[in-house]
Amino acid sequence: MGKGTVLARVREARPDLGLTVSATTRAARPGEVDGVAYHFLTDEEFDAELAAGNFLEWANVHGHRYGTLMREVTSRLERGQSLVLEIDVQGALNVRRAFPDAVLVFVEPPSLEALEARLRARGTEDEESLRLRLANAAGELELADAYDVRIVNDDLDVAVGDFLATLDRYETTTN
Repeated sequence: MGKGTVLARVREARPDLGLTVSATTRAARPGEVDGVAYHFLTDEEFDAELAAGNFLEWANVHGHRYGTLMREVTSRLERGQSLVLEIDVQGALNVRRAFPDAVLVFVEPPSLEALEARLRARGTEDEESLRLRLANAAGELELADAYDVRIVNDDLDVAVGDFLATLDRYETTTN
């Protein structure tokens, strides 16, 4: 029950929220659909989008590139939607530079030990990938204070409630 699970539950409660689909150079996992889970791009396709200036943000994470295509954001903003970007810390800080009024919400595990247990239970990572993800998570936690809101994902219902309350609070203050 990571941040993806929290956001899925938030979207169930708030289907009006725009959720961007990130692009990645990693291979699809079983059950992931291109254009739904991610836009799965080859390195060459990612390079072409990058050269064309089509990314709002992008980063190298866990040995693969991930990014948010500007068209994913602008199409939703033009419709007046509030939107959620499920991105890493590097990407969030880049979004803050492009959109200074963006509200950054950091969804964090209760501990690195809990994160490791969740990743092991998920069974999608080999040992090397698991070590890399845990090291990256430790580095991201060091940058969490740069966010506007931190939500500890210890109890799924509480984390979802906290996220929804954050949306309500910030949408009220910006509308």
